[in-house]
Amino acid sequence: MKKTGRFRKAAALAAVMLLCGAATASAADLTIQEAVDMALEQNISLKIKEKGEDTAKANLKSARGTNSFSVSAGASLTDTKTNDVETIRNGSTSLSVSLPLYSGGKNQANIKSAEIGMDVARLQTLREREDLRLKVIKAYYDVLESKRVVEIDQESVDRYKAHLTNMEQLYSAGSKARLDVLRSSVELTNARQTLIKAKNTYEVNVVTLKNLLRMDQSESLNLTEDFRFTPFFPKMDACVSYAFANRKDLIVDTYKLKQQELAVTVAQAGYLPTLTLNAGVSGDHRFTQGHGNDHSRTIGLRASWNIFDSGVTEAAVDKAKTNYEIAELQVKKDKEDIDLNVRQQYYNMREAQRRLIATQSAVKEAEEDYYITNEKYRAGQGIMLDILDAQVALSTAQLNYISAEYDYARYKAAVENAVGLDIGQSPNVIDPNAAAEAKKRFGDRTIPTDAPVSRDYLHARSVVDDDRVPEEIEAAAAAAKAANIHEREAR
Repeated sequence: MKKTGRFRKAAALAAVMLLCGAATASAADLTIQEAVDMALEQNISLKIKEKGEDTAKANLKSARGTNSFSVSAGASLTDTKTNDVETIRNGSTSLSVSLPLYSGGKNQANIKSAEIGMDVARLQTLREREDLRLKVIKAYYDVLESKRVVEIDQESVDRYKAHLTNMEQLYSAGSKARLDVLRSSVELTNARQTLIKAKNTYEVNVVTLKNLLRMDQSESLNLTEDFRFTPFFPKMDACVSYAFANRKDLIVDTYKLKQQELAVTVAQAGYLPTLTLNAGVSGDHRFTQGHGNDHSRTIGLRASWNIFDSGVTEAAVDKAKTNYEIAELQVKKDKEDIDLNVRQQYYNMREAQRRLIATQSAVKEAEEDYYITNEKYRAGQGIMLDILDAQVALSTAQLNYISAEYDYARYKAAVENAVGLDIGQSPNVIDPNAAAEAKKRFGDRTIPTDAPVSRDYLHARSVVDDDRVPEEIEAAAAAAKAANIHEREAR
């Protein structure tokens, strides 16, 4: 019995240790980079986007197959009765091969379009990864900020509680009016309401981040990295030029423009003849009334030309040309949207940076003001309104400061996304001149000054024949590249 009791105690202890270990293991400690990596590995929306690459591969395989050999085989077996008495059984087999020799350029254009589609799908996946990174960074900082707001609101509640206690004591001593106690109680209730809302915002932000990371909502989450100010050196015009040459969705637009040009070629192929090489063998077999076999072989060329189709081909050509014009306009529109987006995010980032500088000293000044005002009131030299104003000023200064911190971090990430930086790429490549100036000021010899024109853009130029890249994008990329060459020569 004693052994059994000891065994049960040991088993219970082991179970508790396992549960504790499981609880400890379930807690996720994440830096920003770890959170981004987790999302890139597990996020469902990204996996859906990646499936587009598989679809593009299948489309290319289909397009190439249309322009290659096709083999078909057939067989038949028939029973025929004559005068409802005699049955004649015959069988036949056939094997044919065909190869399109000329399709008016239709097959070749479809293959080229499908090849471009592979690049489109790849770039769309990369852009989705960049957008996901931005969402995770924003969600990460949202959690950090809302947690800080909860702490500030809790401190505010604690101060109001302490003030109410002080008012009640002074009222009991007869040195303060009942009105001051009532006002302090109301302000405490309002502060608690604000705290409740802040806590709810924090919980919602945590849920949002876990959803992006595909974490179990019951799993605890510990964010180990907080705001650190990192200067952003590139100038706004350099950011816009870099975006024109590197935004993957804009490069995708140039690919789609080329695909629409190829679609015009496909439609115009309806005006031209087609030529196909055909070869085949066939055999007829008789199984009754004496066995017999007949075999034949054929090889030849088949030409066809749709001379008149009541305007069907003409309508298809008109539609393809219209789609091409739409694609041209889409490139211009997206270029304008990108220009606006970069400038908006850049201005927001600089505004947050200025707020961060302006609010650094405001918190300490507000704390000192609150302390002095509170002591003056206790000494009978102030009024209730002074304390309330000082409390509001302190909370506002604290909230403004943390808002500026996290706004800067979020807008900086938004600028990096808007210009089309690759994941893990330093923003200093956007503006080599500004990076070089920073290198002189700060002595940072690790600041990279790589060429601002991406491989994706250069590949797009090679794919789009006859330099059909929109002039705005071409000019922006050339200017950015020239600035980089000038900087290297100066060194």
